[in-house]
Amino acid sequence: RGVAARRGARAGAPTVARGAAPAAAPVRAYRPGPSILDAVDLTQRLPEAEYVREMETLGERLSRLAWAAREAKVATVLAFEGWDAAGKGSAIRRVTGALDPRLYRVVGIAAPTDEERAQHYLWRFWRQLPRDGRITIFDRTWYGRVLVERVEGFASVPEWDRAYGEIAEFERQLTDHGMALGKFWIHISPDEQLRRFRERERVVWKRHKITDEDWRNRKKQPAYREAVEEMLQRCEAPSAPWTVVAGNDKRFARVQILRAVADRLARALG
Repeated sequence: RGVAARRGARAGAPTVARGAAPAAAPVRAYRPGPSILDAVDLTQRLPEAEYVREMETLGERLSRLAWAAREAKVATVLAFEGWDAAGKGSAIRRVTGALDPRLYRVVGIAAPTDEERAQHYLWRFWRQLPRDGRITIFDRTWYGRVLVERVEGFASVPEWDRAYGEIAEFERQLTDHGMALGKFWIHISPDEQLRRFRERERVVWKRHKITDEDWRNRKKQPAYREAVEEMLQRCEAPSAPWTVVAGNDKRFARVQILRAVADRLARALG
């Protein structure tokens, strides 16, 4: 038999020259459904007195559940995403304010280091996962692959399109292991974002929070919004659902988040 037959070549199979790169996988067509972001009611508000009562009640509940998860050896991963100035940091502080410091760790995600760029993009998240009974809170997440890396061109189209499946598999492995996984997108309106940007420029002790990059990203909001909609629709799973938070009112947003975290832990504990 010929060399091709001995190597198991199939009739009609394409011939690839030795040393040539394989063809890129085709990009899966995305057919968007109804807008998830448009369905969020950003007019919702919470009076201060009700906010204080809710936060106290939810904080006590979350504290009890976190200790129960510690005893049951259930690990928890909380993933926070949202628009610039949406209130991710302040929401995370309210979550951690209800927790014993021995139980959690907050991991802030920025641009990857040289070491991280030399690995698969999920590597830096795998190595930060919590041990059984502990909580890791990610301030920005692996979804950067299909958000900033997509919009800014740091990932090619085949790379970020392939990432939806990679992320789904990553999250499936976490939940199959028994981890509780909570994913949050904090949504605010463009007008509210602009108000917060201007406040950060005006208030001296908030100026460190606003950069030229924030203003540049704001100009690209239509592209980011398209990426967010696709992320929310393609990365939704029964074991890893998104909680889309109405964030124009920070009090309302914080209560939504604490309640969702507590509910997620309660479900994981059965």
